[in-house]
Amino acid sequence: MLRFHKIYFAISLLLFITEILIAVYAHDRIIRPYIGDMLVVILIYCFVKSFCAIWVWPLAVGVLIFAYLVELSQYFKLARLLGLQHNRFAKIIMGTSFEWIDLAAYTVGIAVVIAAEKHFGFQKP
Repeated sequence: MLRFHKIYFAISLLLFITEILIAVYAHDRIIRPYIGDMLVVILIYCFVKSFCAIWVWPLAVGVLIFAYLVELSQYFKLARLLGLQHNRFAKIIMGTSFEWIDLAAYTVGIAVVIAAEKHFGFQKP
């Protein structure tokens, strides 16, 4: 069911700006690789919730599976297999290197989503 939710959209915008700032200014070994990965699943979740009335668990699990699949595509070097290894946009979206710890970062991000939804009471679509 489609609908517009201002709070989720505002959170999405803030997270998107944060991700851009991390990509541009954070050149470290913690914030950019791990906090950025944790935040990206929260960003995707909030963006979808901005426009779709969907229950917390199905969306959270769906976003987590999507993130895992993107990471798995990095493991199998899908961008290279598709001939997109020199495409900057594809490299940004698909990523370039597999890391097991990224899966943990995505999981922590979704755990934050579920905890926030439980705490703030946004569990219903």
